[in-house]
Amino acid sequence: MTDTAKKVLLAAPRGYCAGVDRAVETVERALEKYGAPVYVRKEIVHNRYVVDTLAERGAIFVDETTEVPEGAHLVFSAHGVSPAVHSEAKELSLHTLDATCPLVTKVHNEVKRFAKAGYQILLIGHEGHEEVEGTAGEAPDVVHLVDGVEGVERLEFSDDDKLIWLSQTTLSVDETMTIVQLLKQKFPNLQDPPSDDICYATQNRQVAVKAIASQCDLVIVVGSQNSSNSKRLVEVALQNGAAASYLVDYAHQIEPEWLEGVKTIGLTSGASVPEILVQGVLDLVAEHGFNDVETVTTASEKLVFGLPRELRPADRSKR
Repeated sequence: MTDTAKKVLLAAPRGYCAGVDRAVETVERALEKYGAPVYVRKEIVHNRYVVDTLAERGAIFVDETTEVPEGAHLVFSAHGVSPAVHSEAKELSLHTLDATCPLVTKVHNEVKRFAKAGYQILLIGHEGHEEVEGTAGEAPDVVHLVDGVEGVERLEFSDDDKLIWLSQTTLSVDETMTIVQLLKQKFPNLQDPPSDDICYATQNRQVAVKAIASQCDLVIVVGSQNSSNSKRLVEVALQNGAAASYLVDYAHQIEPEWLEGVKTIGLTSGASVPEILVQGVLDLVAEHGFNDVETVTTASEKLVFGLPRELRPADRSKR
């Protein structure tokens, strides 16, 4: 095989979504406005590089609100928090900045609405994920987590129960709909939500990977191991014809043997990944002869979310 036969199919859209962009900028602006340290509950987004970079600038990441000194500035991550966390912050007189993605907030509001209407809510998602914990915390008595097929099997309800399903925003679209079908087989009275909860960016990145996967000997997904949407991209690549697919935070994690015998590499990145990390992969594979890069675009994203009110420029906030 000659080097001229080697190429990279670069998926688009990829990388930062509007919610991640807003969350990262929230921490950056908070540091500029209030000075270091600014505390952040959990990782602002699930990306090692982003977290490390913000930490170098003075952000302090904590697991629990109670670790934050009284009266300090605290940013809630893009994944959202439960009402109990808001209460903890209030008790400590913390100055909170809510970087929750508006699409996650939408699911929180759905939980509150359907709980008030007397529904049992079947929340499709991954146990232990911060988004799921925050969402379920809105109405813990009526939210039932459905984590995979096993989660369906464990559920028991009567015919009189009002049931509706909601989902974590970063799941695989195909896997979620498979679980929904299983739920409907078991509970024929299960209602659909008024709109799909899986976010536009998650769906768009999965569609882009589907478009290239069958043409690729290898699909490299740039993203962190704790990033749900990044891990789903690896699964989608394998399910749609890629011979192999790996998740890496950085280019140096790519094993040389992965590239042996490979003619076409697919490359994408999760919704919390800055483009500099994708460029690092392109630079590395170019050293192995993959100089021909073709961008495959399946959607155009123009959505922008405004910053928390406290951080908006003064001239914008005056109406």
